[in-house]
Amino acid sequence: MNSLVLLILGAVLFLIAYATYGAYLARQWGLDPSRKTPAHELYDGVDYVPANRYVLLGHHFASIAGAGPIAGPIQAAIFGWLPVYLWIVLGSIFVGGVHDFGSLLASIRHRGKSIGEIIEANIGTSGKKLFNIFAWLTLILVVAAFASITAEAFAATPAAGTASVLFIFIAMLFGQLVYRRNAGLAVSTIIGVALIFLSVWIGYRYPFMQFDKTSWQYILLVYIFFASVLPVWLLLQPRDYLNSFLLYAMLIGGAIGIILMHPTLQLSPFKGFTVLTGAGAQYLFPMVFVTVACGACSGFHSLVGSGTTSKQLSSENDARFVGYGAMLIEGFLAIVALISVAYVSKAEGSPAEVFANGVAEFMTSFGVPADFGKVFITLAFTAFALTSLDTATRLARYIFQEYFETEDGKRSLLTDKYVATLITIFVAYLLVTYGYQKIWPIFGSANQLLSALALLALTAWFVRTRRNPVMTFIPMIWMFAVTLSATVLLMKNFYVARNYVLVVLAAALFVLAIILMAVTYTTLKGAKKSEKGTTFKAG
Repeated sequence: MNSLVLLILGAVLFLIAYATYGAYLARQWGLDPSRKTPAHELYDGVDYVPANRYVLLGHHFASIAGAGPIAGPIQAAIFGWLPVYLWIVLGSIFVGGVHDFGSLLASIRHRGKSIGEIIEANIGTSGKKLFNIFAWLTLILVVAAFASITAEAFAATPAAGTASVLFIFIAMLFGQLVYRRNAGLAVSTIIGVALIFLSVWIGYRYPFMQFDKTSWQYILLVYIFFASVLPVWLLLQPRDYLNSFLLYAMLIGGAIGIILMHPTLQLSPFKGFTVLTGAGAQYLFPMVFVTVACGACSGFHSLVGSGTTSKQLSSENDARFVGYGAMLIEGFLAIVALISVAYVSKAEGSPAEVFANGVAEFMTSFGVPADFGKVFITLAFTAFALTSLDTATRLARYIFQEYFETEDGKRSLLTDKYVATLITIFVAYLLVTYGYQKIWPIFGSANQLLSALALLALTAWFVRTRRNPVMTFIPMIWMFAVTLSATVLLMKNFYVARNYVLVVLAAALFVLAIILMAVTYTTLKGAKKSEKGTTFKAG
């Protein structure tokens, strides 16, 4: 199979989906550009800050992408490229895109609140408490998985680690210029992007940040502490925005390379419903769907959309552009990642190495040296993993504080942002030692299960506000079927491997999901009886 066919077909299908199904969702859900968004209504200069739609797309896309749409498809390719490709395309359009767009809109209509708060408004306080516990545990897995995979990449490619550290200071300079010195966005962007590529060159020529994997893990944990507590305009938003240009350059470079080289895929299109690996037998259903993870659907996206993005959206008109559009771009990135592993019969190394080697080779077709291309691609890969790291830590801090808030608004030690961040990072550190190979399966399962719970919250909101819930209900049923099955299989595998901490964690996630489903059903059934004949006012 020629890889160019897969690339062009995916791009065309995503463009058609954005123009048709995305527009259909916007009409069904009643987007209203005249409504004041939380970014304007609750502006505080820290978390609630209106952003240009293109800046926000960059922030949101960089936050949700991370290493997921690259590492996931590469690891799922053990089943062949065809089932992975089909799930990326169909999942992004009908599941992931709906999930992301809906989560962002629901948060806007609930004053920029998190999915947990939306559950409280439509299901009840007990539902919110259960969801927040589940979400916090999932974010811990996000931090652990991405810290492990980024540390391994930096240890293997010191040039990328060096450039990434320089990039942090560039982002903070950009934030100061734009938000405190009122510098023009266009000029600041040009300077910022130029400095990014300068940092790549410095890292390539003078890779002074040379540490082993363990040392990098400690460095990353210190970094995400500060990223969690600093104002959003100083590091999180500018870093994500500038990151997006790295990813756009990587996507364009990879796409042009594939067009010019149009390599033939060496990987078998389908290797069977059961594949034997070093970890034992792996089953296409449900493991391919949870392994692809962010490349098609991710519960983490709902936390980003309702945790940070909704507080920066300037107009409801931007919700489809940011929410649905970013998921489709991520799906396109996942296709590039799939092609990078499928053009060779046997890929060796970590997902970061496989992806960097593949795309760097594609880019040699238009004159980019392979060594430099590998550094650049590794930097782009790890830059987005770092973005997910700092965003996940910040979101986990929000949720932890929210869980211990009292109705009278009194603060306690556990609602302090520094304490909440330290506890989050410490628990994540306990899991980092397992390595991403062991963490990824349970991360994927928990992440996809979180998306099912977010779709459950959206369905409850649509039911209570008399909207058509079918667009979220069908994906919700599918995601529950996939993820609950995967979680049971993982519990068995972890038990056989004697990873008892992961057994307990998987069991806890499974039980929390079942209880939350039961609470939601009971609540909506009771609401239907008590409010029969009442006309709900749409939120």
